[in-house]
Amino acid sequence: MAHPAQNPADDPIIKCTGLQKWYGAVHALKNVDFHAGRGEVIGLVGDNGAGKSTLIKILSGVHTQDQGEILIDGRAVSITGPEVAMSLGIETIYQYTAMVPEMSIAQNFFIGREPLKWGRPGFGIVDRAKMAREAMEGLRGVGLHLRGPDTPVKALSGGQRQGVAIARAMHFRSKVLILDEPTNHLSVKETHKVLDHVVELKEQGVTSIFISHNLHHIHPISDRIVAMARGEKIADVRADEISVYEMTRMIT
Repeated sequence: MAHPAQNPADDPIIKCTGLQKWYGAVHALKNVDFHAGRGEVIGLVGDNGAGKSTLIKILSGVHTQDQGEILIDGRAVSITGPEVAMSLGIETIYQYTAMVPEMSIAQNFFIGREPLKWGRPGFGIVDRAKMAREAMEGLRGVGLHLRGPDTPVKALSGGQRQGVAIARAMHFRSKVLILDEPTNHLSVKETHKVLDHVVELKEQGVTSIFISHNLHHIHPISDRIVAMARGEKIADVRADEISVYEMTRMIT
């Protein structure tokens, strides 16, 4: 039988206490406590409707909690939108990464955060040469060698798109990376590449919260497993103290 996990750090980078969320009459999160240590990989598991998506939407600024507190680096914060989450160092990579297929790699890399030659955001001249140069440097940093910064994203495979998203998060020095079903619909080779990226991020001190229905993907790379069911956290255990079989029994 698995034992409760110990706190991964004395000063977790994220600490949530008593999170509650209602959607009308549906009580989606019920007094959930959650913490993540620096450089820790957390596997967040649960069946559909367990509350996983609600939790990560709150952390990524898509929704706000109705009750409860969130601390980032020990400071109470109000994550009122995705731009606030990004400013706090929280980046989210969804199953279908938020990219514009017709736009280039460089444009997607900097979307909403374009460097300017002069002016201010929304009014100025974009520094396209800097975008191209830094996008390719970022991709090489995660082992991606693509044709060029002007390549349209629609020409990339699913695994390559996830790689671009991870490189983008690293370029903007994200502290926490939330990966929501990042290996869905990927080939075996591309899946292993994404999992390798998560391990590399851990080595660089980046915290990852990995959500997947594929427990065989989550288990080998996670430090801790947090399981949810019916809006509640039902388990928080070290990954090396629980098997995939026990995880399956726990959430079904």
